[in-house]
Amino acid sequence: MPLHDDEVTVTAAAVRRLVTTQHPQWSHLTVTPVAESGTDHLLFRLGDDGSADGVRLVARMPKIEWAANQATSDARWLPHLAPHLPLAVPVPVALGAPDHAYPFPWSVVPWLPGAAVADPLDPDARLNLDPHTAAVDLGAFITALRAVDPSGGPVKDGTSRGVPLDRLDDDVRAGIAASGDRIDGPATTKAWDRALEAAADPVPGRWIHGDLMPGNLLVRDGRLSAVIDWGAAGVGDPAADLPPAWWLFAGRERDAFREAAGAGPGGELDDGAWERGRGWTLVQGVAAIPYYWDRWPAFARASVRRVAAAVGHP
Repeated sequence: MPLHDDEVTVTAAAVRRLVTTQHPQWSHLTVTPVAESGTDHLLFRLGDDGSADGVRLVARMPKIEWAANQATSDARWLPHLAPHLPLAVPVPVALGAPDHAYPFPWSVVPWLPGAAVADPLDPDARLNLDPHTAAVDLGAFITALRAVDPSGGPVKDGTSRGVPLDRLDDDVRAGIAASGDRIDGPATTKAWDRALEAAADPVPGRWIHGDLMPGNLLVRDGRLSAVIDWGAAGVGDPAADLPPAWWLFAGRERDAFREAAGAGPGGELDDGAWERGRGWTLVQGVAAIPYYWDRWPAFARASVRRVAAAVGHP
C-alpha cells in the first residue's frame, strides 16, 4: 500500500534525468535512493563518500502535492535562518523544475552527515545520544530560532502548525474517536481540553520549525548536529516547537529542555505555552494513528506512544 493514495512515483532514473538536464555539473554523480525518507518527500543521494571530487548532495523530491512548495520556501528562508542557529540546516544549493514526467519543483541540498535520533519511546530502539545534553542543545536551538526577526516571514494559517489550537478542535476530537482503543480516549480528551484552555501566549508570532520529531533531528558523535525537513516552518505560536518535551525527553531531561526552550518559570513563554505544546503533540499523534495504521504501521505505533507520553506526564 502506498503511503498516500495520490502520491507520485519517483525513481533514481527520473532523478538522474532531471539532474542531468537541469544541473549537468552533477550529471557524473551516482544517484542512490535514501531509505529514510519521510511522509512527503523521497530522498536521493547524489555522490557518496568515495566521490573523487568530494561532492555529497541530496535531491529532495516531493511525492505529494501538499509538499510542492517546500523547495522554494526552503530556498527563500533557510539562508535567512541558518546563520542564527546553533545546529546545521540543509540550505538548498540548487532548485529544480518540473518536467514532462515529474510534476513538482524539487531541490538539491547538502548531505548532512549523521543518523536520525533514535526514538526513546521505542523499547527496541538503540539510543544514540545523551538525553540531558540533547535536551539543552535542542532547547537552545528553539530559543535561537524564536529570536530571529519574524518580519516578513510566512505567517502560519489555516490549520497548519502554529495557528490557534481551537482551529484543530474538530479534527482532534475526530482523530481521538478514530484512534479507538489504541489510546486512552477520555484522558486524551481531557489533556486536549486543558490545551485549549491555556492562556494565549503574549509573545507575538515567532519563527518555528513545527516538526521536531526524532526523524528530523540528526546526531553525530553522540550530539545533536542538524535539524532537517523544514516543511512546517513559518511564523506562528512558538508552543508548536515544544512537543519534543514529550516524545524525546522525560524527568530531569524534560525539565532541562523546558528551561532551555524558554518555557519554564520565568522564561520568555507564558505558562499556557507548555499546555499548548502538549496540545500540538496530541494534534500530530491522533492525526497519524488512524491514517498511518495500515499505511505505515511503525509510524502509527510510534504516535500511540507519543500520545500516551503527553497524556501521562506533566
